[in-house]
Amino acid sequence: MNKNVGGIDRALRIIVGLVLIALAATGTVGWWGWLGVVPLATGLIGWCPPYAIFGIKTCKMRDQPPAR
Repeated sequence: MNKNVGGIDRALRIIVGLVLIALAATGTVGWWGWLGVVPLATGLIGWCPPYAIFGIKTCKMRDQPPAR
């Protein structure tokens, strides 16, 4: 698995995931708030399956030769 989620994207995913989980845990939102586990996990791992399917990368490319 190559990382395909960049810095700002990762930070936003982690924040959104934690907020949704906190809201679900306190009963502010319904059960769907526990879906915050998904963005939290993809943010922590740095890899998103839909990004991989569609060839999207929000992380910086490293060690690539210059384009010709």
